[in-house]
Amino acid sequence: MKRNLLPGLMTLLAVPLLAAEANPQADVKNAAAALGSQTNYSWRTTVEAGNNSRFRPGPTEGKTEKGGYTTLWMSFGDNTNQAVLKGTNGAIKTQDNGWQSLAEATKDDGGGGFNPTMFLARMLQNFKAPDVQAADLAGQAKDLKKDTNGISGDLTEDGAKALLTFRPRGGNGGGEEPAVSNAKGSAKFWLKDGKLAKFQFHLQGTVSFNGNDRDVDRTTTVEIKDVNSTKIEVPDEAKKKLQ
Repeated sequence: MKRNLLPGLMTLLAVPLLAAEANPQADVKNAAAALGSQTNYSWRTTVEAGNNSRFRPGPTEGKTEKGGYTTLWMSFGDNTNQAVLKGTNGAIKTQDNGWQSLAEATKDDGGGGFNPTMFLARMLQNFKAPDVQAADLAGQAKDLKKDTNGISGDLTEDGAKALLTFRPRGGNGGGEEPAVSNAKGSAKFWLKDGKLAKFQFHLQGTVSFNGNDRDVDRTTTVEIKDVNSTKIEVPDEAKKKLQ
C-alpha cells in the first residue's frame, strides 16, 4: 500500500512545481521588479517606424535612480531635447524655450497647430521607467512563451490599442479622442541574472484623429545597461523648475 502511495504523492508535489516553472508572464514581471529594485540603471530606446511614417523619433537615452531623478535625452531629427523627472514633477529643455516645468510647457501658446514642446511635455507626464513599462507590457500579453531566445507572445487587442493611442494625463485637453482599428502587436523580453535586460514590442494598426487616418507599423526596442553604475547629474536650472 505504501509503495502505491509514493508515486501518487510525488505526482501531487510535482504539479505545483511545474505550474510555477511554466509562468513566463510572472518571470517577466519578477525580472522587471528586480531591475526596479536596483540603485540605478541606464537604457537606450530606439524606434523603427518605417519610411512612410511621419513620426520618426531618434534614439532616447535615459538614466534613473531609485527614489530619485530620471533624466532623458530625446532625439527628433537634428534636435535633441532634455528632460528631468522626479516624482510627479518634471522639466523639459528645448532649443526654443530653454528649461520649462511640464506645467509651463503644456500651456496653450495660442499659436494653433502642432506644438512639439507641448506634445513632448504631455508624453513626459505619462512617462514610465522601463521596469514599469515592461511589467505593464507583460500584463497586456495574452500568451507569453519561453524559448532559448527569450520570452515572447502576442499582445491582446486592447493592449495594442492602448499602446497605439496617445492619451495625455487627465485626457487629451479637449478635442476628438483618437480611434484605433485593426490593432495588433507582439512583445519579447530578454532576462539576465534574474533581471530584465532588454525588451521589444511591435505594433500595427490604423489611428484615426480629426478625420485623418494614419497607418502605424512600429517596433520599439529598449536595452538596459549600467545597472548600479549609472551616474546622474541634474542642471541647477532644471532643479528650480521641479520645485
